[in-house]
Amino acid sequence: MKHQNIPYKIYLTEDEMPKAWYNLRADMQKKPEPMLNPETHQPATLDELSAVFCRELAEQELNTTDAFIEIPEEIRNFYKMYRPAPLVRAYCLEKKLGTPAHIYYKFEGNNTSGSHKLNSAIAQAYYAKKQGLKGVTTETGAGQWGTALSMACSYFDLDCKVFMVKVSYEQKPFRREVMRTYGASVTPSPSESTAVGRKILAEHPGTGGSLGCAVSEAVECAGANEGYRYVLGSVLNQVMLHQSVIGLETKAALDKYGIKADVIIGCAGGGSNLGGLIAPFMGEKLRGEADYRFIAVEPASCPSLTRGAYAYDYCDTGMICPLSKMYTLGCDYIPAPNHAGGLRYHGMNSTLSELYDQKLMEAVSVKQTEVFQAAVDFARIEGILPAPESSHAICVAIKEAMKCKETGETKNIVFGLTGTGYFDMVAYEKHNSGTLTDYVPTDEEIAKALEKLPKLG
Repeated sequence: MKHQNIPYKIYLTEDEMPKAWYNLRADMQKKPEPMLNPETHQPATLDELSAVFCRELAEQELNTTDAFIEIPEEIRNFYKMYRPAPLVRAYCLEKKLGTPAHIYYKFEGNNTSGSHKLNSAIAQAYYAKKQGLKGVTTETGAGQWGTALSMACSYFDLDCKVFMVKVSYEQKPFRREVMRTYGASVTPSPSESTAVGRKILAEHPGTGGSLGCAVSEAVECAGANEGYRYVLGSVLNQVMLHQSVIGLETKAALDKYGIKADVIIGCAGGGSNLGGLIAPFMGEKLRGEADYRFIAVEPASCPSLTRGAYAYDYCDTGMICPLSKMYTLGCDYIPAPNHAGGLRYHGMNSTLSELYDQKLMEAVSVKQTEVFQAAVDFARIEGILPAPESSHAICVAIKEAMKCKETGETKNIVFGLTGTGYFDMVAYEKHNSGTLTDYVPTDEEIAKALEKLPKLG
């Protein structure tokens, strides 16, 4: 019996696709702390959040009791254009490594946006259209979220204003052009077009920006334009909810062949793809039905889980968004311009932060050079050029597989391949030419940023 007769790609049928998102918080005995109003420091109300987000999305953000929230039919029909996404058995990688481990990856790059981001983008655009809005504003790091949202807004005939982290705007011009092709306007952040952007530029001249900077500008822009709301591609619990389709499909595919995952690995920036991937498995762990190891992988240049503080902090550099209790490096922390732009965020999703604080999941950080070496190895063996963000998960999946080689254990390792890297060729060029470098912040740099955490009394 060859490898348990598991096919290279495990596909679900359209009828097996999830019909409801899974809300992990409903199964948590100790819930994440609530968002706080940035002015009063009291728990943010539905009306307050609805001034920033679409109302139904604000309701999802505050919902900690309903385990399942139905996916509207129009969103499910859109999903069918590129879902269910395959769960792939990495036979070639296993053979190359000589490991007894069985390696699986959930591939989310099989759509024009090139990543998992479309799962939430289409949902948020749907609710904006349903509310009768003219358009939405957002930020984007590497550009995958901005690309996905521009596609979703084009589908629903909504205006889309994107603030793209300046270093990524310069490094990834073709992803920027995909957004413009779908009708979005794209502004490098920080910019002179908003008050908060001008303030950040005055305080950090020449900065390449960060997701926190871009969030501030997008929120200000939404508030200044009637009929607009702000939407976010990660960090928020509503986004993690939408991304639960990843984990639900992964679990259904494994169950189809009687496979029990041992280790589940995902890259971690704001937390949406990692949270979506692990959600149903973590739910089983919380309910005492099964046990798994969960590993969050973050860049050494922006190590919020592994070196940050668990505290209330602003979600944006301009300090105009609600406060969230999360693992954070401080909202003023601007990471080095590494090429995994989607992971350059100072904090982590509040639900994942609470789970990590309860020691229900692990976290590791890896350097940029080893990440790209893993990406190149994977591309040569498995035939997919991975995004730099996804390559963090690949790097640690390979390390876990090699541990199995040392011990002789046969473990089932599952990781999220969140997107493709075909618009990240500047980074690959630097890796191939040997000019890619690592940056790890000093303890003093992190301590300085954490000094500015808000004092809540």
